[in-house]
Amino acid sequence: MMARIFKHREALLFVAILMLVGAIELRFPGFVAPRNLVSIYNDTAILIILALGQAAVILSRGIDLSIAANLALSGTIAALLNVAFPDLPVLFLLVAAVISGAVLGAINGLLVWRLSIPPIVVTLGTMTIYRGTIFLLTGGAWVNAHEMTDAFKAVPRAVFLGIPVLAWFSLAVIVVMMAVLIMTRLGRAFYAVGGNPHAAVYTGISVGRTHFFAYLIAGALAGLAGYLWTARYAVAYVDIANGFELDVVAACVIGGISIAGGAGTAIGAVLGALFLGIIKNALPVIDVSPFWQMAISGTVIIIAVAVNARSSRVKGRVILKKAEHAL
Repeated sequence: MMARIFKHREALLFVAILMLVGAIELRFPGFVAPRNLVSIYNDTAILIILALGQAAVILSRGIDLSIAANLALSGTIAALLNVAFPDLPVLFLLVAAVISGAVLGAINGLLVWRLSIPPIVVTLGTMTIYRGTIFLLTGGAWVNAHEMTDAFKAVPRAVFLGIPVLAWFSLAVIVVMMAVLIMTRLGRAFYAVGGNPHAAVYTGISVGRTHFFAYLIAGALAGLAGYLWTARYAVAYVDIANGFELDVVAACVIGGISIAGGAGTAIGAVLGALFLGIIKNALPVIDVSPFWQMAISGTVIIIAVAVNARSSRVKGRVILKKAEHAL
């Protein structure tokens, strides 16, 4: 029974997280205090939201390198609306950010679907365009805390039942994305297209339309994260979340989302994000520079991709051997 459980990537990653937390606790007592763990989860909440959106894209055999730029642009739009119209309800600004992100994601999806441009090329291009659009909207200036209303900044910082509202947003996204991937036709289409797009066509699934909806979902979640990021840190400018797409991809790959598509779970993406979140919270305590933190994230991605590739290769050899015996 235990052997069967530990064949699952998610179970192994969960054990690795427990071991990591235990090792840190031995070095820094108090790390596992409930208040500190809640703080770590809250710090990781935005990464979790983005990782779940990215998971939908990667499962369908794509990638979104513009997801952090989408966050930045959507958050900036919400902040600028708040500055220009301070009487607008926060809910309106939140919805505006989500819609903005969804539109930007839809642009990626349409370019991949209708023009058949490789996803990595599309999203590299739109990443630059979205960052440039922020510069055009702001003139290169920052939108600072004193320009934003207190109501705008209050939502992600508020606490409900002892847990920050930002964390509650991520928990809600986890539930919704698990339901989408497990219980809906669209979720099954993500797996089918990522596993074998040619076979998916014969089952009546539109590969292009599936890609479009994956990017639409990723964009909407990036828009949500954009408002939460901007409101929490009370600042909007061209370079917010710059390079964060690396962490998002790392969270997915560490969590067992196959970079080749068709394999992985929402829980895996969440665990991958938590693994990175714990590392990033622990490294500053031991005086590791931010540059080394980036190097560590990149190393973890390479190792995780190598492990995934090796697992796939081993499975292929087993099938081959069985076929040989059958002959």
